[in-house]
Amino acid sequence: MKKLIFFTLLLSIGLRLGAQKMPKLGVNSNKEVIAAMTLEEKARLLVGMGMRLPGISLPAEMGPVVGQTQDKVTGAAGTTAAFPNLGIPTIVLADGPAGLRITPIRPNEDAQTFYCTAFPIATLLASTWDTELVRKTGEAMGNEVKEYGVDVILGPGMNIHRNALGGRNFEYYSEDPLLTGKMAAAMVGGIQSNGVGTSVKHFAANNHETNRNTMNVKVGERALREIYLRGFEIVIKEAKPWTVMSSYNKINGTYTSQSADLLKKILRQDWGFTGFVMTDWFGGDNAVEQMKAGNEVLMPGTPTQMNAIIAAVKNKQLDEKVLDENVDKLLSAIKEMPAFKNYAFSNQPDLKAHALIARQVAAEGMILLKNAGQTLPLKNNLSIAAFGNFTYSLVSGGTGSGDVNEAYTVSLTDGLKNAGFRLDESLKSSYEAYLKAEKDKQPKDRPFFLPPPPIAEMALSNEIIERAATTDMAVITIGRIAGEFSDRKTENDFYLSTAEMEMIKSVSKAFHAKGKKVVVILNVGGVIEVASWRDEVDAVLLAWQPGQEAGNAIADVLRGQINPSGKLASSFLVRYEDDPSAVGFPGKEYGDVIDLGLFKTRPAEIEYQEGVYVGYRAFDKKKIQPAYEFGYGLSYTTFDYSNLKLSASTFKNKITVTVKVKNSGKTAGKEVVQLYLSAPTQSMDKPVQELKGFAKTKLLKPNESQVLKFELDARSLASFDEKISTWVAEKGTYSVKIGASSRNIKLKADFKLPETLNIEKVNKALPLP
Repeated sequence: MKKLIFFTLLLSIGLRLGAQKMPKLGVNSNKEVIAAMTLEEKARLLVGMGMRLPGISLPAEMGPVVGQTQDKVTGAAGTTAAFPNLGIPTIVLADGPAGLRITPIRPNEDAQTFYCTAFPIATLLASTWDTELVRKTGEAMGNEVKEYGVDVILGPGMNIHRNALGGRNFEYYSEDPLLTGKMAAAMVGGIQSNGVGTSVKHFAANNHETNRNTMNVKVGERALREIYLRGFEIVIKEAKPWTVMSSYNKINGTYTSQSADLLKKILRQDWGFTGFVMTDWFGGDNAVEQMKAGNEVLMPGTPTQMNAIIAAVKNKQLDEKVLDENVDKLLSAIKEMPAFKNYAFSNQPDLKAHALIARQVAAEGMILLKNAGQTLPLKNNLSIAAFGNFTYSLVSGGTGSGDVNEAYTVSLTDGLKNAGFRLDESLKSSYEAYLKAEKDKQPKDRPFFLPPPPIAEMALSNEIIERAATTDMAVITIGRIAGEFSDRKTENDFYLSTAEMEMIKSVSKAFHAKGKKVVVILNVGGVIEVASWRDEVDAVLLAWQPGQEAGNAIADVLRGQINPSGKLASSFLVRYEDDPSAVGFPGKEYGDVIDLGLFKTRPAEIEYQEGVYVGYRAFDKKKIQPAYEFGYGLSYTTFDYSNLKLSASTFKNKITVTVKVKNSGKTAGKEVVQLYLSAPTQSMDKPVQELKGFAKTKLLKPNESQVLKFELDARSLASFDEKISTWVAEKGTYSVKIGASSRNIKLKADFKLPETLNIEKVNKALPLP
């Protein structure tokens, strides 16, 4: 017996000594940790642990690899595997672009809720043109990520608004790559200041939702570099996001998650990215090719993917060194994450403080499109007749992964009441009863990621309108909601429905007959048509989808508590057909139906025939008049521009531009000043002008001035010459244009570049076949 005890003790000591020798992440080098891992462990780490979708049964081959996403943070989008013996924790990934998306109510935790702040959509953030404010928003968002136990938030989204009908445009910033990149860099900087990560997405050219998992985008190298990749380049170089999410689509025949050209040549070699790349959920079609291409992590992860990687190594079709390199990148990122640092998250972020930030940024990003006869701001204590379904059911944000589970959304009626306005209670009761009855008819089991079916506008009799016209004024809200899996339509979406048009016309007629004003609020996530009806009303406020403090923020602008200073980050079209990208959108289907398990799709392709002529670049080139141009937005005050100065008349390395802006009106306000540059055309066709800088003034009092400064470096002058894979600034005269919008240029000055400069040579990548 004594011998048995002795040998058992020796064995125990030996096991402990062996355990002590096991390398630990953070104590030992990544190389030592990787050397201690089995092939199966490497594959498991690089393939996520699967996911559950509420109310949806996944096929076995798409099910969880091990464990469940919900094990640590309920409602998170995904996790990676943990290996405690190696010191590798589970990391938690969660949506989304407008705020953290997790489950707000958890089983057996009745005493606590886990709501998050629904911040305004990205398009509204970009409309502020205020990088400091966007960074502040990111700081608040990142705090919620950290305090709810999440390591990486899946955002920001930063694809270009190529087409007005893009279903997820609300998740993205702008039609312009510079504005997109600067906004994203501010957001990433704010979020990551909390010690949590971001995953900028969707890399790249994911500008449509229709057939997104099979879409082949055919696009030239110059358009890719100047338009669709430029924003990503800016955020990678300026903000250093921890991770990048590859997109669903193909570019020129290859899935982005399987493209070494995109992920190695461009992202890592040209731009110096050092983080890791993850797929979009169930993206791509070949796990082995994804590993080879440098898409390190496959999310949410399936048994099929893990088994394919293991088999490929054993069959000598995949070098295990590729897995080692991929694991190394992931481990380096994990060492920076709260999970690795054993952060004791509180589950109690300061939601009240964050709501105040959401309210501020919402008001600052709203755009005053029309204000005839100084209709706005409204006088105190007015009585208001509020028309339109969305007045009573305001949309805080889009659906799908861009949605947020917030505790509340302030309706417009509540916002108006909170601001001291009096509402027509009879009209309010009619709308609320109508909306309740219509919502009760809708299916109750609709998936969370699809927008609810639109409810037709309530029919308005002459009696209802005439009775409402006894109030002081009318407010009409037009709303739209979109999300993942489908793009918007022209009929009853981009263009107003017949009922909406009739509502605007009949309400305006009745109120104008009594000398009373009509204001339209646009509660939308993307561009809609306005030219055919804007003359019917007195004022139009573009409120976008302003987050959970929506009603309060709108009321802040309507009553002048906040002077609107937002400017359009994307052009508003007169007609959908005016946009060159309308040709062929959203792509051409071919081939047989493909069953992807969750849904069915078809092979499809789309050709970006317009090249670099996207948004205002196209309208300037083709001399098309937009309804409201890029950079447009009114204020309750006026501004004068003067004293435009260039630091030199000949370019050498850089040029500094200064301009003086004065508040020449009677109300304190902020102005967004935009710098456009016109370049000489030698060997390359060029846009008429391109945004190369912007700045927002502080809150200027009447007669107060501020001098703003911009810097133009050599890259600011350059276009991409795909024949030699080089950014080139051609010799000649460059015109600096300072404007309040792309079509409202206030001041101009020229400088010369005496010799053509080959500024930066990059890899030849992603050529059209």
